[in-house]
Amino acid sequence: MSMERLWGLLQRTQRLSPRPSQTIYKRVEGTRQWRLEEEEEEGEEGAEPAAHFCPMELRGPDLGSRAGRPNLGLWAATGRKAAPYLVLTALLIFTGAFLLGYVAFRGSCQACGDDVLVVSEDVNYEPGPDSHQGTLYWSDLQAMFLRFLGEGRLEDTIRQISLRKRMAGSAGMAALAQDIRGALSSQKLDHVWMDTHYVGLQFPHPAHPNTLHWVDAADKLGDPLPLEDHDVYCPYSATGNATGELVYAHYGRPEDLQDLRARGVETAGRLLLVRLGEISFAQKVASAQDFGAGGVLIYPDPADFSQDPHKLGLSSHRAVYGHVHLGTGDPYTPGFPSFNQTQFPPVQSSGLPNIPAQPISADIASLLLRKLQGPVAPQEWQGRLPVSPYRLGPGPGLRLGVNNHRVSTPISNIFGCIEGRSEPDHYVVIGAQRDAWGPGAAKSAVGTAILLELVRTFSSMVSNGFQPRRSLLFISWDGGDFGSVGSTEWLEGYLSVLHLKAVVYVSLDNAVLGDDKFHAKTSPLLISLIENILKQVDSPNRSGQTLFEQVTFNSHSWDAEVIRPLPMDSSAYSFTAFAGVPAVEFSFMEDGQAYPFLHTKDDTYENLHTMLRGRLPAVAQAVAQLAGQLLIRLSHDHLLPLDFGRYGDVVLKHIGSLNEFSGDLKARGLTLQWVYSARGDYIRAAEKLRKEIYSSEESDERLMRMYNVRIMRVEFYFLSQYVSPADSPFRHIFLGRGDHTLGALLDHVRLLRSGGSGDPGAAASRVAPGLGFQESRFRRQLALLTWTLQGAANALSGDVWNIDNNF
Repeated sequence: MSMERLWGLLQRTQRLSPRPSQTIYKRVEGTRQWRLEEEEEEGEEGAEPAAHFCPMELRGPDLGSRAGRPNLGLWAATGRKAAPYLVLTALLIFTGAFLLGYVAFRGSCQACGDDVLVVSEDVNYEPGPDSHQGTLYWSDLQAMFLRFLGEGRLEDTIRQISLRKRMAGSAGMAALAQDIRGALSSQKLDHVWMDTHYVGLQFPHPAHPNTLHWVDAADKLGDPLPLEDHDVYCPYSATGNATGELVYAHYGRPEDLQDLRARGVETAGRLLLVRLGEISFAQKVASAQDFGAGGVLIYPDPADFSQDPHKLGLSSHRAVYGHVHLGTGDPYTPGFPSFNQTQFPPVQSSGLPNIPAQPISADIASLLLRKLQGPVAPQEWQGRLPVSPYRLGPGPGLRLGVNNHRVSTPISNIFGCIEGRSEPDHYVVIGAQRDAWGPGAAKSAVGTAILLELVRTFSSMVSNGFQPRRSLLFISWDGGDFGSVGSTEWLEGYLSVLHLKAVVYVSLDNAVLGDDKFHAKTSPLLISLIENILKQVDSPNRSGQTLFEQVTFNSHSWDAEVIRPLPMDSSAYSFTAFAGVPAVEFSFMEDGQAYPFLHTKDDTYENLHTMLRGRLPAVAQAVAQLAGQLLIRLSHDHLLPLDFGRYGDVVLKHIGSLNEFSGDLKARGLTLQWVYSARGDYIRAAEKLRKEIYSSEESDERLMRMYNVRIMRVEFYFLSQYVSPADSPFRHIFLGRGDHTLGALLDHVRLLRSGGSGDPGAAASRVAPGLGFQESRFRRQLALLTWTLQGAANALSGDVWNIDNNF
């Protein structure tokens, strides 16, 4: 190297003075689009950006020391012979100072906190090597997203979709599917496609409507009770006739049916009258079947809806639609996809009921309640129908006739994809149900409109320099009103791919059911990220507040106020419980009372708009902002912002419920020490991974990808590998259903004290009442749970030579 080049290098080293980039918007003449252009502050040519060492997306200043400016007079005096030594000395001093600063800064990152998810407002996202755009910071991406989102017509889209008839399998749905595919094809997406499934759906028989008749003491058929809405029914109800005396069973929960027995009212062989709410239609019918009931009638009680005279209410002659399959997807091909009308062996989902069920109106329920005798119902069971008091029964005989029939029906899901730059094989998925039994304004029109607006917004962002690291996958689902059929069939068809590639699923279903309360039904992995995003979104109904400030207004425990477990009737449930993909569903709700028109013919745009007092556009826009900013973080952060350590707290919480039975188990020679040990190994593995991430270089793409793969599969680790997906499709040990779950283990352990006679918990977990505690079954359950948890700990540890557990 010549002396001139050495001298140039030294001069350049002394001129290092990093100046942050500043991204501004410039209007491009002749278009409506806004483009990001990078303008550097005035500085010397060749200045380099600041070095970044913290791996958690936290950007800091260059901490490398700056060598002192050389004394040129002294340099000239010493002559050319001393020049090489001085240059080398200066370089050594600079290098040493640089390394000291680097080490000091790395050490300081250890104090950044235990939360690996917090991203500074200064986070910048580096575009690909082929991009001519400058560095985009989080604030830049946020501003770009909000600007393009604000140019949409969200309210008009909701209104137009709610006016279209779109029941699954109908001609109207086929036309809407083509329109939505066309809308996606018009945007800047890399791929747009559809897939079609041929599924078994149940519809009312056109020639033989369902019936309800009085029956006299001699079982002679009497007068019919008028079912005002003959086309309101329960898909997947058992067909045939059920005859028996009527019993009022509150919400039809296992504890309600147990309470009836305790009061001397037998449910076996009788028809149950239950109220809408608290649990799903399917859970009500499953509980009734477990307690021996012959059939179920489900009605909406005015007490479960708002009593505000200034608010709209459900008409007393309206019945409410709801399916009764205790599961998701096509119940006639459980665990298998329904492509190309493939005929699988004749098997049905174990979640299909064996007893008939039918929705009825509040008016019909009033007629029935007036006929009931027996004890007066508890005060908390009393409703607001014009019947006083409500009695438990039994009452007069009834015959319920259900004549629904099964139809092989084609349904179509529609997909649009923006490919990621660095990790295109990792998908961030967002979806919305498209079909609806009635007008479905709240049920699916809002979610579909938000989905289309997000597609348009992200397409515009791509045209203006946005390059996600991971792929964004936008999906419009069909068959949602029959139990998330479209989404579940897609998961079943591509499970071997999706469990390796799907990062997170975001559901837009049921997004706006009010504007008072906000709930997030989610996996624990996403809770910290949701908290961070809530602080970035303005409240739609409290000026000057963020959503986070709104939800914590009356409570300091924001997660207790907001976070809920994923319910089975959410499309997000199958992603987590079946496929092992963390998922979230956002919902704005009415304060304390349910939206009254869901799953009825009155779920119109006008009623939803009136219920929200004209605030529908603002609330829908808030959901779009929340979902969109979540997508940006998930698709563009170097390190996936999933809190893998939180599951340690989840396990600890559930184990606390087991601790109270440790004495009972010890008396039988049983112990819980193995599950405690597995939980400890998981916590140690999570802490070890966190420390590895803190001490690593985020610029090391290979290392970041390795970490992301381990993080994104944490949810999948909690799917029990010891049960069959066909026999137990919901294999998740915390969220699923079956003997392998922690909930089933807890229900079984409780039998040590209840004696097992009609335990409501046992009924809820589909365990036959009356069997009592079984030691062999308990040992198997404990083994299934322990080894699934231990496997999660081992997988989180990384390579097999890194596994260090105390088992």
